[in-house]
Amino acid sequence: MASPKPYIDVQGLTKSFGAQVLFKNISFSIAEGQKVGIIAKNGTGKSTLLSILTGKEDYDSGSVIFTNGIKTGYLEQSPKFEPEESVLNACFKNQATEDEILKAKQILTQLRITDLTQPMKQLSGGQQKRVALASILIKEPDLLILDEPTNHLDIDMIEWFEGFLNKGNKTLLMVTHDRFFLDRVCSIILELDDNTIYKYKGNFSYYLEKRQERIDNMRAEVQRANNLYRTELEWMRRMPLARGHKAKYREEAFYELEKIAKKRIEDRQIRLKSKNIYIGSKIFECQYVSKSWGDKVILKDFYYNFARYEKMGIVGDNGAGKSTFINLLLGRERLDAGKFDIGETVRFGYFSQEGLLFDEQQKVIDVITDIADYIDIGGGKHLSASQFLQYFLFSPEQQHNYAYKLSGGEKRKLYLCTVLMKNPNFLVLDEPTNDLDIQTLQVLEEYLIDFAGCVIVVSHDRYFIDKIVDHLLVFKGNGEIQDFPGNYTQYREWKSLQSAEEKKSVNTETKVKRGKSQNEKRKMSYKEKRRFEQLEKEITELEDEQRNIEEELNSGTLSVEALMEKSKRFAVIKNMIDDKTMEWMELSEIEQ
Repeated sequence: MASPKPYIDVQGLTKSFGAQVLFKNISFSIAEGQKVGIIAKNGTGKSTLLSILTGKEDYDSGSVIFTNGIKTGYLEQSPKFEPEESVLNACFKNQATEDEILKAKQILTQLRITDLTQPMKQLSGGQQKRVALASILIKEPDLLILDEPTNHLDIDMIEWFEGFLNKGNKTLLMVTHDRFFLDRVCSIILELDDNTIYKYKGNFSYYLEKRQERIDNMRAEVQRANNLYRTELEWMRRMPLARGHKAKYREEAFYELEKIAKKRIEDRQIRLKSKNIYIGSKIFECQYVSKSWGDKVILKDFYYNFARYEKMGIVGDNGAGKSTFINLLLGRERLDAGKFDIGETVRFGYFSQEGLLFDEQQKVIDVITDIADYIDIGGGKHLSASQFLQYFLFSPEQQHNYAYKLSGGEKRKLYLCTVLMKNPNFLVLDEPTNDLDIQTLQVLEEYLIDFAGCVIVVSHDRYFIDKIVDHLLVFKGNGEIQDFPGNYTQYREWKSLQSAEEKKSVNTETKVKRGKSQNEKRKMSYKEKRRFEQLEKEITELEDEQRNIEEELNSGTLSVEALMEKSKRFAVIKNMIDDKTMEWMELSEIEQ
């Protein structure tokens, strides 16, 4: 079987800005049905690569070839709209047909946008992101190119989008730092690192495993090169300047060896455990607090007493009041009723989702030393400003660059460092994971796990929340707040169980009512009984096949052709299981 023609084929692509090389001679292709995620550190060219692929930016050399007739849809990281244009105009930018408007309504309703006449300026950042997403999906592109698609989306929307992308045979290329999303959607991971690209045929979990193998192999190669380098360096020093042919060959080999020996391998041995933080037994108490904006209730007689060393996550739909709660706590907004009783020892450190509170004309190191020259980590130990920046993956070269030269993600990371450098004992983090690369997220997770104070995290990043928090406040809207003792995955499991119990209860009530209304309950016919037994067998066989295909898709051993075939079959099986399960449930309500 011939390999499918790729939708997009990239060969020998090189891009640099002045002396900074982003990537050099990279090649990859994306065929129909493939779901590809791009991973890289901040500042290494992920968004630039997407801009090149969508024709918004030039490249130095190489080629980018699309199959003729392929329609692409591009979701920008931060979509821009005219403030006064309506939702409908934002979706189409021109006259739309009745069918197109109907389709727009269907998609926007699924994304919880119902007013098509509303001006875009009245929508929140998350709502605007959903409108941008709808404008792309309406056009039904062959290839979706997505730059941080989950930023500013609430968790329910992210989970809806996961389901949408996994239906059918959609083809996509995306940059995202959402590890749950990568794990559940992508079947191929491309990693931009060291100016080149590495391909992993599997999901995010598979990538983590194979990446570590790659780094271990590279580390061994660098170690071997270093051992040989010392010998060859001694030879180079001893040899006279006038060298014969063999010596010249050896000299050239020496310079190649030197390149390998001087390679930097990601190797963070230290783990920053601050022991110098003190926080008293009294933290803060929410004493029956209330807040409304007009008719919209944010808090209503809410009581909570925060415990020492508690790590709390705040989740909920966009607009449910999460950020307002944070602003009230920090005194940036006034309560309508009640009060916050805050302990005297509490020193807040606040990371906002909006602001970058430093002078971009300063050098990176100066931004930090303006706060402090070092951070005390207890036990008579401290880290200098430069060491602290290195811990958060700012290289010595980057530290002496001006802040304005940093990428958007690097600026967010620097802003985070300014918050932590003040050595607070109570961290309030509002969407800290937006725009941070996965390596930085891992560092931040370690820091927060070991943090000896209190933490509140407002986040839509399920992986991050699961790792950090031991407690949730779930904002449901209209002043309803649920206090849940556990992380997000535990909450979802509990919620699923509750839904199943409620469904069971409703079904039981329905059966009772039917029994009362009928003198004699209808018995299952012979034909229905045979069909019931057949469905049980068919569903079991399909579920077994589904599990086998899932294992094959995650194995990373399939060819492109096999991967496409298996992906198509997986989608077909899923629909068949859903249909047959529904039929089985209807038959199960009839008495046998």
